[in-house]
Amino acid sequence: MDKKVENISNLLKEWENSKVQLEALFRERDYENAKVLMEKGILIFIQFLAWSNEVPATLDEPFNSNKFEFKPVNVEERLGFIMSRPNLYHSYRQLSELMVEQEKLYSKRSILKKASKPKG
Repeated sequence: MDKKVENISNLLKEWENSKVQLEALFRERDYENAKVLMEKGILIFIQFLAWSNEVPATLDEPFNSNKFEFKPVNVEERLGFIMSRPNLYHSYRQLSELMVEQEKLYSKRSILKKASKPKG
């Protein structure tokens, strides 16, 4: 398996594990621990967004979606909401949707990339 694909696959597995834990934390109304895990989830999303666009992930700079060709609609506004209120269940749902949308875009990009390669 390609190293990039393997890294993205590992990142998505990490998100799935975090997602299960977040569901439990929000169900138990443990907002403090949910906030910590949400912050990790936000970093996972930004890293996934970068890697799925074949751009290095820069987590120490302010988020700028202009460098990404394949990205969810209104990603800056949505991520801004999530980052400003990471302990809300609605933020968790929004982050989950961003991950789903980006996974679809990543799949689309992979298919387009394979289709554009010359056969031979």
